[in-house]
Amino acid sequence: MNRSAFRTWQSVQDEVLRRIHDREWKPGDMIPHEAALATEFGCARATVNRALREIAETGLLDRRRKAGTRVAEQPVAKAVFDIAVIRQDVENRGERYQHRLIERRLAAPPRATAAAMATAPDVPLLYLKALHMANAKPYALEDRWINLAAAPNAADEPFIETSGNEWLLKHTPYTHGEIVFSATNANDEEADALACAAGTALFVLDRLTWNGETSVTKVRLTFGEGHQMRAAL
Repeated sequence: MNRSAFRTWQSVQDEVLRRIHDREWKPGDMIPHEAALATEFGCARATVNRALREIAETGLLDRRRKAGTRVAEQPVAKAVFDIAVIRQDVENRGERYQHRLIERRLAAPPRATAAAMATAPDVPLLYLKALHMANAKPYALEDRWINLAAAPNAADEPFIETSGNEWLLKHTPYTHGEIVFSATNANDEEADALACAAGTALFVLDRLTWNGETSVTKVRLTFGEGHQMRAAL
């Protein structure tokens, strides 16, 4: 590739990745400084900086302030999960989606929930329990707490036709969050809701989202027996 081809951060990224994958730059090697790479590629330093930042996000580069950038000796593989709205997930499988609200109430959450959401223990949050169904069969059980400080209009939403997830995506912004994947054995309540035997192994997704420093929602989705989630590396 000639110098004239390096006009975008994506093209610089591609060349840096090529050098890493072809072992021109080996694990642990210090790579040239941004200014040197900008001169070599004939592009702006900011273009090089953006490319290196994007690669560092994948774990292939170790960038340290004032110490330069090295090829990671032990790159951390990062998986990308597509976590769709459950309605879309079900319909993409060619199945008919249904949402059934089981419980809706305003209440003080458990202390562990209040601590996780950084709300006072005596401040009421909106609690939703719902069942997502595919072709009239249980698909996922949802337990959700919504912080009305972040989503005040949720207090007036019945959540009968629209799930909490879909409503929040349309009405409440969020800046970041965290997801935890785990497995559990179905208790009697989960077994009854998901039409499986008590003790059945189930897939669980816990998600907590924030808008700046204010928590938006904490949800636990317990999926029916045999549920799978795929990721791209």
